[in-house]
Amino acid sequence: MIIVYTPEGGEPERLNAGRLRASEIQIAESNSHRTWDELRAGLLDGDITTLRVLAWVIKKRTTPTLRLTAFDPFEDELVVKLDARETHRYAAEMFERYSHDPAELAGAWAELREASDDPQVAEVAIKEQEQATAEGETTGPKALPASGSETSETSTSDSSPSTTATPPTTSTG
Repeated sequence: MIIVYTPEGGEPERLNAGRLRASEIQIAESNSHRTWDELRAGLLDGDITTLRVLAWVIKKRTTPTLRLTAFDPFEDELVVKLDARETHRYAAEMFERYSHDPAELAGAWAELREASDDPQVAEVAIKEQEQATAEGETTGPKALPASGSETSETSTSDSSPSTTATPPTTSTG
C-alpha cells in the first residue's frame, strides 16, 4: 500500500506502507493504541488515525526528530493507493470474480484504475487479464508477477483479504 501525502500547497509524497520493519510496527501500535491487525485493516479502509500514524512512522525514516504531534495533516491530504504488486493481484481477483459479467468487470476495472498508484501499471494488469482470456486460458486469472522485493521485512500487502476483490478506500474524505 502506498500512502500519498499531499500537504496543502506542496508536492505529493509517496510513502510505501507495504514494507515496515518490526520496530516501525511496534511504534505505530504504541502510538495508535491499536494492534497491527487493526492498523492493517485501517489502512485498507482509509482510517485517518491509521493513515496518520503510519505516514508519520514512514516519514521518521528521513526525519527522525519528527514528532507525531507535529505531523497533523488535514484528512484530505492522506490517500491510500495500491502498489504495483497489489494492483496486479487485485486485477486477477477482480477478473476471476467479474469476468462472467462485462458490465461489472468494466466497473471493477474503473475502480482499479482509481485505486492504483500508477495508472500505467493498472492498464498493464488489466490487459494481462484480458489477454489471458483472448488466448483461451480457462484455468483462472493470469499468474501474478513474482515479487522479488519481499525479504525479511514485514509486508502490509498480505493484509488484504483474499476473499474480496474490492480495492481499498482511496481517500479519507
